[in-house]
Amino acid sequence: MDLIEKLKSAIGAEHVLTGPDAAPYGKDFLGTYVAQPRAVLRPANVEQVSAILKLANETATPIVPIGGNTGLVGGTYAPDALMLSLARLNTIREIRRDSQVAIVESGVVLSNLHAAAEEYGLTFPLFFGARGSAMIGGVLSTNAGGSNVVRYGNTRALCLGLEVVLADGRIMNLLSELRKDNTGYDLKDLFIGAEGTLGVITAAVFKLVPRPREYATAMIAAKSLPAALGLLNTLQQETGGMVEAFEYMPRTYMERLELVRPDLVPPLGYDQDITILVELGATAPRDATPSADGSVPVVELLETTLMDMIETGLASDAFVARSGKERDKMWAIREAAAEITLGRKPHIDTDVAVPLERVEIFLNTAHDLLAEMDRGAQTITVAHLGDGNLHFTVWPSSDDPDLKDQIRQMVDDLAIRLGGSFSAEHGVGLSKRPTMARGKDPVALSVMHSIKNTLDPNGIMNPGKVLP
Repeated sequence: MDLIEKLKSAIGAEHVLTGPDAAPYGKDFLGTYVAQPRAVLRPANVEQVSAILKLANETATPIVPIGGNTGLVGGTYAPDALMLSLARLNTIREIRRDSQVAIVESGVVLSNLHAAAEEYGLTFPLFFGARGSAMIGGVLSTNAGGSNVVRYGNTRALCLGLEVVLADGRIMNLLSELRKDNTGYDLKDLFIGAEGTLGVITAAVFKLVPRPREYATAMIAAKSLPAALGLLNTLQQETGGMVEAFEYMPRTYMERLELVRPDLVPPLGYDQDITILVELGATAPRDATPSADGSVPVVELLETTLMDMIETGLASDAFVARSGKERDKMWAIREAAAEITLGRKPHIDTDVAVPLERVEIFLNTAHDLLAEMDRGAQTITVAHLGDGNLHFTVWPSSDDPDLKDQIRQMVDDLAIRLGGSFSAEHGVGLSKRPTMARGKDPVALSVMHSIKNTLDPNGIMNPGKVLP
């Protein structure tokens, strides 16, 4: 039998898609990278994934894992390769209330894990706009972040263990539920953020946390970026570390919001230079139980703290949500980011992180350098300011590929020069490989290549991605 026939025998003919049936899988979220895969494989369990990789390894056939296909850096580009869809590995195997862990398969959609955890009074504290389609395998493979990193960390910080199928088909069981385990190398961290270049993640053990009983949410007009960081530090101190989100939206964001989503009128208007969305999450009854007059302590604490900040000059105005509807609207404004920033073409989306005290330097310098490169360019930024992650989007004056490459290089190199990263949460994929060659420590790259060659000597796992 040829390879396709063997694959049909291994996982069922109806789950080996070819030709027109496979074509939709070959287009990424932005439509930037489009290719016809040789076939799309839809295994049902880890044993079938193992059988697929054994066959691929024996025939030196490229394998590209795919989850919800919400990536932005070309990580699932698969011309004439086998795409391995994890959508059928979608079981939440177990949620343990007392130990606060979830054991889930890699095809589970993130929002489904959120819903399942909430039934136990818990939450999986990883939230971002694509949570309704992003799958756990992709979340792990890109070490995804989002709006709650400031309190809970990114995906790597939330993962206790993994189940991984290696390139030769061996199944490595690292599904530990331990918070402490010092028995040698922590191998799971090799696969988190590796974008499927070392193996296929098929399941994971995640930490869960108590679901907040109440939220306190507000939009704040900060007087400057340094003042905004002062706001963050003060809020952390005054609330005992309850800040779950601290999101930055400048005037350009609000102006674009008015054009694209006139239904979402921001509570502080469109003309604030800096708008911050802040959210506190309270789990203790003393902070969440309403008083006799109906006031909620955590909401009152946020309001009092913000009033003090306005008096001391850190902020010029603030609006505290007093209902679930007002909170939902604030988050809708922030989560319209993809529609607002990527809805206009041509565009250049970036994903960088810099030390918190250098955010203002980055933005000022980037705008100055951009003006020298393209005087007609416009920018719009949104940021997870609590962890220094900036999505600095540029609308260049032309769609010239060379100009767009120069702008991307400028943004990435500036982040590196300021002690930051050119990829904070979106991964490297294809689009950031040139920056990996320029900006990553050469010894680190050499070690990465050694690991890749050891675990995938035939180079079948998502070839051409991540490593230059």
